[in-house]
Amino acid sequence: MITTKNDKVKILYVEDDDITRENAIEYLENYFVNIYEAKDGLEALKKFEQINPDIIITDIQMPKVDGLEFIKSVRQKNKEVQVIVITAFSHKEYLLKAIELQLVKYLMKPIKENELKDALELCVNNLKNSSTNIIKLNESSVFDKYNHTLLINDKLIKLRIKETDLLTLLLNNKDRYVTYEEIENYVWKDFPMTKDALKTLVKYLKQKISKDIISNQNGVGYKINV
Repeated sequence: MITTKNDKVKILYVEDDDITRENAIEYLENYFVNIYEAKDGLEALKKFEQINPDIIITDIQMPKVDGLEFIKSVRQKNKEVQVIVITAFSHKEYLLKAIELQLVKYLMKPIKENELKDALELCVNNLKNSSTNIIKLNESSVFDKYNHTLLINDKLIKLRIKETDLLTLLLNNKDRYVTYEEIENYVWKDFPMTKDALKTLVKYLKQKISKDIISNQNGVGYKINV
């Protein structure tokens, strides 16, 4: 049960109606610290790339890119993100498409607060209990993505915020090189990133884990080797 504000989970709320979105954000702020919003599927795709959310709540009928197409694009990159779809439609066509996208819940408008809260609690529990949260980096190092903790030889190693964010981003995309732009958006957020600052950050992580944990492809980006 959600009783205190959660500061670990990032939520992306997608809704084209301004009043509905504002009311929902106000409700979510009772339980979560990190809430982001988008007014259509196209903006949502950009926000998804920038923040790498843990939970997505999206409407279906939206301009530019609808909710199901947005989630379909998300699923091509991230199989673990928790998704709640909200819609005023109960057409069989939508339901069948939604099933294929591994949704946590399919909620009908008007949304009841208790139903949304129950769905969010399910999402948070799924994140907490997911075996994919515990990542073995090497023989002596383990990283817990949900709790943001690094253990080396069973000893807790303190990570700075940017170190945690970079490690999480690389692990979420461990099958490819993460571009400099993606790293800047996710780790530096609204501030500019320099190549020297990124190199220093990578150096600190390597010192704490191992020198071979992260590799660089010049002109492309960084990749984690796990």
